[in-house]
Amino acid sequence: MNISKFNRRDFLKNIGLAAPLMLAAPAVLTGCITQMRAKEFSADIVIIGGGLGGIAAALAAARNGINVILTEETDWIGGQVTQQAVPPDENRWIETIGATASYQKFRSGIRDYYFRNYPLTEKSRANKKFNPGNSWVTAIGGEPRVALAVLNEMLAPFVAGGKVKILLRHKAISAAVSGDRVEAISVLNLDSGHEKVLHAPFFADATEQGDLLPLTKTEYAVGAEAKSETGEAHAKEVADPGNLQGFTMCFAMDYLAGEDYTIAKPRDYDYWRNFTFSTSVQKNYHVLNFEENASKKIGFDPEARKGFFTYRRIADRDNFRPGFYRGDITVVNWPQNDYSFGPICDVSEDEFKKHVAAAKQMSLSLLYWLQTELERPDGGAGWKGLRLRTDIVGTADGLAKYPYIREGRRIKAEFTVLEQHLALKDRMAETGLNKDEVRAMQFADSVGIGHYAMDLHITTRGDHAEYGGTLPFQIPLGALIPRRVENLLPACKNLGVTHLTNGCYRLHPVEWNIGEAAGTLAAFCVAQKKQPREVRAKSELLADFQQLLRTDGVRLEWPKDLAMK
Repeated sequence: MNISKFNRRDFLKNIGLAAPLMLAAPAVLTGCITQMRAKEFSADIVIIGGGLGGIAAALAAARNGINVILTEETDWIGGQVTQQAVPPDENRWIETIGATASYQKFRSGIRDYYFRNYPLTEKSRANKKFNPGNSWVTAIGGEPRVALAVLNEMLAPFVAGGKVKILLRHKAISAAVSGDRVEAISVLNLDSGHEKVLHAPFFADATEQGDLLPLTKTEYAVGAEAKSETGEAHAKEVADPGNLQGFTMCFAMDYLAGEDYTIAKPRDYDYWRNFTFSTSVQKNYHVLNFEENASKKIGFDPEARKGFFTYRRIADRDNFRPGFYRGDITVVNWPQNDYSFGPICDVSEDEFKKHVAAAKQMSLSLLYWLQTELERPDGGAGWKGLRLRTDIVGTADGLAKYPYIREGRRIKAEFTVLEQHLALKDRMAETGLNKDEVRAMQFADSVGIGHYAMDLHITTRGDHAEYGGTLPFQIPLGALIPRRVENLLPACKNLGVTHLTNGCYRLHPVEWNIGEAAGTLAAFCVAQKKQPREVRAKSELLADFQQLLRTDGVRLEWPKDLAMK
């Protein structure tokens, strides 16, 4: 079957369904996961992308009674926290009120997994806020495989009960669209080369770059908007679709003093070792030179186990019984291996692979430079005991399974979150309130909360800045509803934000909340026989939907007396 020419009526005729059923509502046709014909599958919601947003969407949809097909391009679900090897970036209230109940269950599950399976010290077992790596960036930094195990545990009852079907190593390749509705998505099994056609009344895009948007002809934005379009203080004077944040090929390493784990000199080492670059905040620096890219006060000393080595540490050996870990393990997701030398969004597959390959060479070159050239406190050069941990990320080359992508396509939504909705200075100027009184703009259609700095890593145009402080914000339902397409929902960082506000809506707990809201919305719409746009437009439906979110443990507003200090 040529999916590009597929329509529901022809399909039903082909499989011999009675005429009355041909006119049935989509929810009736897709009330359970069924193999309709060879390679033809159906569910209440199809979620493309198994990152944190996709997982949260699947859990929420199944918890609320509908059936799910979830696809994932790699062989690991979990996105940022597993296949990309990025420990969670979170807000300061994450342990109490800063996330949904299910995200906090995920975090608690990580701690519990360590308590049940790892030889911890008694001090670690007694620590209610146990942090496996004692890193700077997160209070729950652990191994990717642990996060993977916890996510699979959370999904296990729904998988066993037939509510969720997971298709690993499947990539969306085309879509069937009728008017303003998506009818089906065709996915390719990357191992067998076989295709499957997935049908549902609702679809969620939880891919890292919004892959379904061009496939379904859903209107989207990419790159930097113009100031004339958004009115944002830090927007560009002229729109630049090619100006996106760089991505990173992360890797894990530990340090064993007195041993030599120097890798073979990377093919492109000389290129990256001598490469200089300019950004909007720093001119003509060597890309790999640690001291040019990080303060000497931070330093890098794996032997003393201090400084930048502990920045994204995922295993602090002092948390475990002596001898369990020979050395601390850290993840390298640093400015030095942010790759910004070409976009990987809206480019050919060959161009995507070319830049990913270059980014891998850049990361391996950074490791080789750390092993051989970085000046040590004793005056020597290089830390030969730095060992690339291929087992931690589950790959032969020791680099993460998938690029850590910070920015991709974003739907053109009914409502777009702008810098002035949440930036501290903008809100103070608009309201006349001081920094202790002012709040981010309050959204009556809130479906969740989040907080993070408007953190933009180096872009393909050399921009590199954090654009001021932000206030704890909400996630408006209007940002989850495309302007035209009726049954496609964003389920990660591809919601209605801008190049700038993507910088604070892209982090782990916010992505989870977005996905959870999308999954719950699909379930609500199936039960109510309504469309997402109707839910936002009708106050009674919106109130009922928001109550469902609250019942499920999704916080829709921050406390009015939230202390920022």
